[in-house]
Amino acid sequence: MAGEPQADCLFCKIVAGNIPATVVRETETTFAFRDINPQAPTHVLVIPRVHYPDASALAAAEPAVAADLLRVAGEIAAEEKIDGHGYRIVFNTGAGAGQTVFHAHAHVLGGRGLQWPPG
Repeated sequence: MAGEPQADCLFCKIVAGNIPATVVRETETTFAFRDINPQAPTHVLVIPRVHYPDASALAAAEPAVAADLLRVAGEIAAEEKIDGHGYRIVFNTGAGAGQTVFHAHAHVLGGRGLQWPPG
């Protein structure tokens, strides 16, 4: 069922504590941890505790949680001291866009120059 943890979801397992992660922050609605394959000096994933396959599905079903996710991403950028130089919040949606874990999540990237358009 939408919003419920999925037994086969990597991120649901991380939130449940079944798979270790380097936790950056936990809130009532979000969970943030360092990416194991960082693409920038700062690369943190911010995920909702509830399971939705992508950001669009999350926003449609639980807009307050989607807003919390964005707020926390900005707070993490400030804590990581990348907010003054610029940072990127990325939502990959679908395999063609590079999404590999189908649990909504935002990448917070910074600490180096980020070119446009992205790769």
